[in-house]
This record gives sequence, structure tokens and C-alpha cells, in this order.
Amino acid sequence: MIAGVIAGALALAVAYFLGESQVDAAIAIEEAHSHAAHGGGGGGEEEELVSRTMQATGGLATALLVFGVAVGGIAALVYAYALGRIGNFGPRATAALIAGAALLTVYVVPFLKYPANPPAVGNPDTIGKRTTLFFLMVALSLLLAVAAVIIGKRLAPALGNWNATIAAAVGFILAVGLAYAFLPSFDEVGKDFPASLLWKFRLSTLAVQTTFWAGFGLIFGYLTERLLVSGNGADARRVATPVG
Repeated sequence: MIAGVIAGALALAVAYFLGESQVDAAIAIEEAHSHAAHGGGGGGEEEELVSRTMQATGGLATALLVFGVAVGGIAALVYAYALGRIGNFGPRATAALIAGAALLTVYVVPFLKYPANPPAVGNPDTIGKRTTLFFLMVALSLLLAVAAVIIGKRLAPALGNWNATIAAAVGFILAVGLAYAFLPSFDEVGKDFPASLLWKFRLSTLAVQTTFWAGFGLIFGYLTERLLVSGNGADARRVATPVG
């Protein structure tokens, strides 16, 4: 959880300095559209329950730090099971593999099908459906990744570790491709919304997640190695051996 909080703080810095300017620009476009829709008058505007400043500071910090704590707890359980069971990797390498796999399955795979949208993009009537499909894609990605690992381990005795890993990865990619093909897509970007702003916003969200998971993998690996390994190779090998 400590690693999650630190990684959340790193992601917060990226989100604030890289992403918030894109959000502000998108909000300005949204407000301009709303203003034009009401004939230039002040009607139809709702009073803000939470100020934009609070959203960009306290709200963003709370979301990312709480996310970091939650991820830290879940990752600790996954790590405890995976250490010594996914190969002869030490504590740091195992942490890096788990973080990389989490970034790929929890964010990148769903992101490529249902990328994040800034304000002023997307039909409000479909937000519930889009949210449901995004989380469905997350669940599918996780299940397919677990299946790929299981299949790879079962193929390893016959094909060897390298060939089994390639076969499992190809199977994962094909299964994800089928999910992309059969799940519905959405094209709700307005013609007057700047393509460059949309690209920068989505790139910033990817940068936030990449920063979080890279930071988490490095910090968590460092902390677990300090805890589990006393400093010599024999201890490292013993830690990497599953107990059952």
C-alpha cells in the first residue's frame, strides 16, 4: 500500500501538469457549445457542486491516492501467489512483471477499444453503456491473460518455455482481437472537436497510467526485495522457490 501511495503521487504529478490543461481546453469547448445552444444567454447553466479548482487538485489527488492504496493491497495478494510460480524470477523482477501485466490487461487492452474521452466528447445517452462495455473489456482482458498464462505453463514441457510463451501470447492477441471485433464501438467525436486536443488528452491518460504502474513496479520491487532478501544469492533463490 505504501508503494501504491507513492506511485499514486507520481501519477498525480503527471496528471496535473500534463492532463489538466487538456481537460480545461475541452471544458472551454463544452461551455462554448452550451452557450451557443442557449442563444448566447445564460440559461441552462447549472451551478457547480464542486469547483473546477477542487476537481483538479483535491479531487484528483484523492482519486489517485485511494486508487494507489487499493491497487497496493490487491497487488500484494497477487504477488504473494506469483512469486516463484511464474518462473525463476527474483522479487524485483516478479514485481516488474506483475506491474507490466497489470498495465497491459487493466488499461492498455481496454483503452485500445474504448479510449478515454475528454469533456465535450461522447453522447451522454450512451455513457452507461460505454462504461459497462469498458469494464467488460477489463474483465475479458484479465480472464484471457490468466488463461494465456495457464496455457503457456501447460505447453512449456512439450514446446519449451520460449515457444510456449510465444504461443500463449499469440493466443491472447487473437482472443483480444475477436473481442474487439464483436463488441460494439462508438464514434461520438464531434466534427468541430480538435483532433490534436483529443490525441493529447488520450496520450496524457496513457502517460498517467504508465507512470503509475512503472512507479509501482519499481517501488514495490525495491521494498519486497529489502524485506525478503538478505543480500546473498542463496537467499534470493530460496525466496523465488514456491513453497507449495
